[in-house]
Amino acid sequence: MKSESYFGEKDLWGFIHRSFTKSMGYTEDDLRKPVIGICNTFSELNKCHSHFNELVDYVKRGVWQVGGLPMEFPTISIGEPYVKPTTMLLRNLMAMDTEEMMKAHPIDGVVLIGGCDKTVPAQLMAAASANIPAIVLTGGPMLNGRLQGRSLGACTDCYGFTLEHKAGNLSDEELATAENSVCRSDGHCMVMGTASTMASIAEAIGMALPGCAAIPAPDSRRRHISEATGKQIVELVRRNIRPRDIMTMDALENAIRITMASGGSTNAIIHLVAIAGRLGFKLPLETFDRISAQTPFLLNLRPSGKYQMEEYFEAGGVPALMKELEPLLHGDCLTVTGKTMKENLATEPRTWNPDVIRPMVEPLDSQGGIAVLKGNLAPNGALIKQTAVSPHLKKHKGKAVVFDSPEDLAARIDDPNLDVDENSVLVLKNAGPKGAPAMPEIGQIPIPAKLLKQGIRDMVRISDARISGTSYGALIVHVSPEAAVGGTLALVQSGDEIELDIEAKRLQLHVAEEDLAIRRSGWSAPKPHYDRGYGLLFHERVLQAHLGCDFDFLLPPDLREELLREEADSISKSQAAVERDNV
Repeated sequence: MKSESYFGEKDLWGFIHRSFTKSMGYTEDDLRKPVIGICNTFSELNKCHSHFNELVDYVKRGVWQVGGLPMEFPTISIGEPYVKPTTMLLRNLMAMDTEEMMKAHPIDGVVLIGGCDKTVPAQLMAAASANIPAIVLTGGPMLNGRLQGRSLGACTDCYGFTLEHKAGNLSDEELATAENSVCRSDGHCMVMGTASTMASIAEAIGMALPGCAAIPAPDSRRRHISEATGKQIVELVRRNIRPRDIMTMDALENAIRITMASGGSTNAIIHLVAIAGRLGFKLPLETFDRISAQTPFLLNLRPSGKYQMEEYFEAGGVPALMKELEPLLHGDCLTVTGKTMKENLATEPRTWNPDVIRPMVEPLDSQGGIAVLKGNLAPNGALIKQTAVSPHLKKHKGKAVVFDSPEDLAARIDDPNLDVDENSVLVLKNAGPKGAPAMPEIGQIPIPAKLLKQGIRDMVRISDARISGTSYGALIVHVSPEAAVGGTLALVQSGDEIELDIEAKRLQLHVAEEDLAIRRSGWSAPKPHYDRGYGLLFHERVLQAHLGCDFDFLLPPDLREELLREEADSISKSQAAVERDNV
């Protein structure tokens, strides 16, 4: 074990390691035990992690009980409600921080405690790269919000309340009452947003104990599974089971299938591609599209359904959903239990509530929650959560109303003179990985105020931004290549006709190629947002959305070269067109 080389040495450094560690109260016997690092991402600037210090105590209890030595360490913690311009700017930094802490210290295994949207993917990326025994413990969802007998969910209802306030249908006092009612316990968002999706993925991919994802944060069983997690990491160390033994391509496909059956967040695609990249796998969008087409939508959870995580837990959680989907899953995948997924499911009952987890013979929809769109507007793909789209907009043609930047959007979206109607297609440019910067969750472009007052609540909206997994509506996001690197999105002008056909998986800009060539000749890249520091590093080294938005230098060398060539080829098509036009 790694700790033996630190504490068992008889030279100067062995003396120093033992002396300094004993000064904290540890004994000679303690230093002979497997050292378990507990990555505690508690922060008062991360609401979703506010209860983590208690969970750490229960993890430590489990580690001690089976003969391990728990040692807690911090990393950065990134909370969605607080970090500006976006937590996506810091996901890769957190992954780097976590990886380096795992590799630098005398730990034999690690418990990764996360919950908020970017924390779990960052930790899984780090685990894939460091590849020491690891297990994920998520913090659990909040209890359902409650207001006047109605269940509320963050942040799906956050959008709804603020929308109705903007439309003049809610007073300031009523809005304040709603604010006090949505978040009423510790935990992350309680709908199938990104946090719940990534918790489900950690379990489905085999890196968290069965049942971990859905237990509400305040539930006593969250403490129980924390203790069990502490026990199990010691077993993983003793058996030398590592993340790359668990996170195989088959396991990634299981995670994708659970995401599609759950109506999970579009953000999961970026994160799964990034995790796959750290493992040395290329995970194209076509794989997501294929699995989605083969996977029924079964989980009746908001924002695509009726219920929330509390009811999902009571219905059996991820194990019950996997039990229903078992014929479609790779059963031989190893998990952190030390058993295969099939062995784990052998003792799992079917769901207690078939209205929450629908049987495969009675799905909510025949296909999964996310569709991949392609066409001349998104040569490398774009995403839409098809289960959350208003039915009348699943096939639509309309005239573009274009906003050149997030600042332009904020300045003009509610202008009473804006030339827009309910059939228009709202288009936001320069909100992608390099453009915004760092691809913030602003793809849920607001409905113009004058249309809200007419009762309009959904429109087709297109951007190279992301959306929260709690979002809903006809939102097309992750358009790649993004506008800031010269993708076709950069060339769209107000009045252009755009066609969306979800069934045909098509997103088409109806503008002649010769006209686009003329527009390309006049296009220039926007000025970078940063001229120093981590922001400049992000701008210079981040990959495009369909490649996972990781830094190129963090990928294995062979895959790095392949993806860089692919990215350069896709961008150079636009540049070549400009050069031809100039000639």
